[in-house]
Formats: sequence, structure tokens, C-alpha cells
Amino acid sequence: MEKESEKQPQDDSTSSLAADDNLAANEEIIWHYLTFETELPSPAHLATSPSASDSRPPPTQCPDLKKYTSPFLWSNKRKSILTWMSVTATMLTAYTAGSYSAGIDQMTEEWHVSEVAATVGITIFTCGFGVAPMVLAPFSEINGRRPMFVVTGVLFVVFQIVCAVTPTYAGMLVARFLVGCMGSTFSTMVGGVVSDIYHAKDRNTAMALFSGGALLGTGLGPLVSGFIAQNTTWRWIFYVQIIVDAVMMALIVLFFKETRGSVLLSRKAKALNKWYDQLEAQGYYGMMLPASSDASNNSPQRIRWKVKSDEERASLGKMISVSLGRPFHLLFTEPVVFFFSLWISFAWAILYLLFSAVPLVFETNYGFSLQQAEAVFTAVAVGAIISTIVSIYQEKIARRVLSPQRRIFLDTPEGRLYFACIQSALLPIGCFWFGWTCFPSIPWIVPALGVSCATMGIFSIYLAVFNYLADTYHRYASSALAAQSFCRNILGGAFPLFTRQMFRAMTYQGAGSFLGGFSALLTIVPWVLVFYGPKIRARSKFASEIMQEK
Repeated sequence: MEKESEKQPQDDSTSSLAADDNLAANEEIIWHYLTFETELPSPAHLATSPSASDSRPPPTQCPDLKKYTSPFLWSNKRKSILTWMSVTATMLTAYTAGSYSAGIDQMTEEWHVSEVAATVGITIFTCGFGVAPMVLAPFSEINGRRPMFVVTGVLFVVFQIVCAVTPTYAGMLVARFLVGCMGSTFSTMVGGVVSDIYHAKDRNTAMALFSGGALLGTGLGPLVSGFIAQNTTWRWIFYVQIIVDAVMMALIVLFFKETRGSVLLSRKAKALNKWYDQLEAQGYYGMMLPASSDASNNSPQRIRWKVKSDEERASLGKMISVSLGRPFHLLFTEPVVFFFSLWISFAWAILYLLFSAVPLVFETNYGFSLQQAEAVFTAVAVGAIISTIVSIYQEKIARRVLSPQRRIFLDTPEGRLYFACIQSALLPIGCFWFGWTCFPSIPWIVPALGVSCATMGIFSIYLAVFNYLADTYHRYASSALAAQSFCRNILGGAFPLFTRQMFRAMTYQGAGSFLGGFSALLTIVPWVLVFYGPKIRARSKFASEIMQEK
């Protein structure tokens, strides 16, 4: 498709310009695919010497395209700010899960319900936390991370207010479910934010902070709320969260930038197309495509941009259907997804079990008050902090001391399990430690250290599962992660309902032994995958498709 060059000598007449513009206006618009690497063409009028008889208005300037830069190319400072904001939001939503437990005794007295019924407030929260991402995830793919964070963040604060002022038990359950639904975005989608801005080889620190934030918040919840509940009322547990969460959401609204690359690329295409429309409305037609493109003789073209991901994206209804169905398909057809979900679910169940087990043990054996017993959750927070620091530096140190062959292994999906094979054993060790030191004759700090040890094991499992599934399933990673998230939250929320009965019926030592024994059995999972992971992935329909695409 050729047209005469718009470059004219200085003495061209107005009629000649008009004829040329009419010719350009009659050309068919050619659509090109836009990527972050695309070299943008310059307007054809820039190659034309200005004419004194040109009556057209000055052309509109190109819009600022810096805000549409690929997130991978952002500065380290900008990436760090977004990472810390995301991790803090994750910590606050994790805080919400456990903070509820400190007010259970007061709620049972006020609403005349049983302890188990009041504990359902934790279970219903985790149900919302596990189910909602399957419905909300497609919206983030279409509209981006920021709109989802802003909308669900505001609703998260609103439903926290409902929890604080509700006069009924039923109202609390409904509000807690909705708080879990809205807060889930700050757990499941933060992993997406990390993958948006960091390449796989650079994600270790960010993912360690994310995992640490989740566990740190889980420990801080009952720790802080125990002091609040003993010295005021259970409603202040929520009032404090409302204040802190509202400040966090305000910061997200003001400073959180969109990170999803496909959404930014679509916005860039729309901005460029709008600019081209404005230029043509002013009488300036054509873009000078680079010589490497398909432009004939490097002549001007009327072009517009489109994005491949927009064309490949299914309808919203279809996306939600896939988002709801595929995780369970993977769960029951992919052994890796099933056993990893079982592994992390049981570990998470032990973490949530502590909400009931720690107050029971330390109030019964050591005569602790509510705030003293809840202060034991400092062990969870300390374990999370230590694990985060170790996780950030252990891979860097390993790459220095390991042989070249071992360093190559660290870059494979199985390399993500290298440290978890050893560190995950801290979970069963911590369970045995806690169960068999719960005697009044043994100082309270000893079983508290067992809680910290178990937390470090849970951290290693959480991080390993997330990284391995993400590296193995790539395009299907969101579905694989949704499957483990659903199982993890449902099982984790169920355990507090029968924890006290289990510890009383089996004795503290028997319960600790059961938890430790089953945890020890599940530590086989990473070892199997380290040795046989490549063969298992080769047999997988979903993982093998990815291997062939590489």
C-alpha cells in the first residue's frame, strides 16, 4: 500500500497539501501488534518542511508514555516501594485472621453462644479467603491489579467497620466472610504483583518478604489483640484494625501503580491510537514506520495499535468459569498439585490450630492471663522474621559455595525445593517439641520455642510450594496456586473448631505427636520431587506443554 511522500518543498501550494491529505485520509488503517519492545514510528509531518501556506493548526504533542513502561524496567526503588506496600497489606490481612481469636470469650458471653460457635468467625473468614480469589482473579487480568486493590481494599475497611459495630452473632459471621473475601486479594494477588515486576531469577527476596509478611501478621494478630481484649472490649480489636487498615488503603490509593504488563500495554495502545485520531482530525496523516517493518518503501501509513493478549483473552464469563473449574481439575488430575496442596494445607492448619492451642496450654499449665497467653504468639512473629532473613541470604550464599553443576540445579523448579527438604523438617520437630514440653514443671519458654521452630518449618513449606508451582505450571500457575490456596484456607479454618477437644482428648503430648508424625510423613513430598521432579513433569499434560513451549 503505497502513497506519495508527504515531504514537500518549501514553495508547495495549499491545494497540493489538501490533495495529499485527501489521499492519506482515504487510505485504509493498518493495525499492528504493540509490544514493550516495539519501536514507535514518528509522525510523517515531522519529515515535512513547514509551508507558509499551511493553514493546519499546530499538531498535538505525543502523550507521556513513561507511565506505560514495562514493570520489569522500573527502577529498583520503585519496585521496592511497591513490594513493601504489598507485603504490608498482606501482613495486615493475615493479622485480621488471628486477631479475632482474642475476643472469643467476650463474644460468647455477650451473644450466649458456645465457644465453638464463636470460633466459626475464624473459619468463615478463611472460607471467604479461599473462595473469593477464584472469582476475583479474572477481573485483575482484565482491569489490572490496582483497581482490584483499591476496590477490595475500601470494602475490606468497610466490612471491618461492620464487624466492630454489629450487634448480633449472625451479623459478625456475615461480616467476617466478606472481610475474608475482600482481604484475599492482598494475599493471592501480591504474588502476581511480584511476578509482574521481577523476573523469576530476581524474585527470591520479594517472595521471602511476602511469605514472611503472611506469617508475621498471623502471629501479630493474637499478640496485639490479647492486650486489647483484656484491657478494653472485643470491639476495640476491630477499631484498631479499622484505623491501621484505612491508613494502608489510603497509601495504596495514592501511591500504588498498576503492575500488570498486559494492562499497561493495552493502555499504551489506546493512548497512541487516541493521539493518532487527534492528529488526523487536525489534518496530519501517516506514520513513518522503521525500515525494518513491513512498510513499503518506507512510505507513510495510517496505523493503529492492538495488543495480542486482548485478542486472546476469553469473555469474562468464560474466564470466571475456568477460574472456578480448572483449579479443581488440576487438584484431582495432577499429583504434584494434590500433594503440594495437602502438604501446605496441613502446615497451615497447624498454624491456625495455634489460635486455640496456645491459650489452652499456657492458661491451663502456667496460669497465664489472656494477654500473657496471647503474648506467646511473639514466637510466631520471631520465627517468621528469622525465616525471612535466612531465606533472603541462603540462596546467595549457596551460589557462592556450591559447584557450578549445583548452581545450575538451583535455577530449575526442583531447585526451589533444595532448602525446603531440610527446613520443612522444622515443622514436625516443632510439633513434637511443643507437645512434649507442655508440662508445668518445664519453663514456659521451652514450648514457646517449639512454636517458633514449627513456624519456621511452615514458612519454608509455604515459600517452596508457591515457587515450585509457579515455576512448573507457568500459564496454569494461577490455577495451581488457587487450588492450594483453597485447600489451605479451608483446612486451616476448620482446625480451630476442634483443637481444644483434640488436645483434651488426646492429651497435649498425644496431640503434639499426632501433628508431628503426620507432618514428618509429608516431608517426603519435596524429596520425591527433587529426585523425580523432571520425570513427573514430563508426564504432566499441563507442565509438559510448558516444557515444549520453552
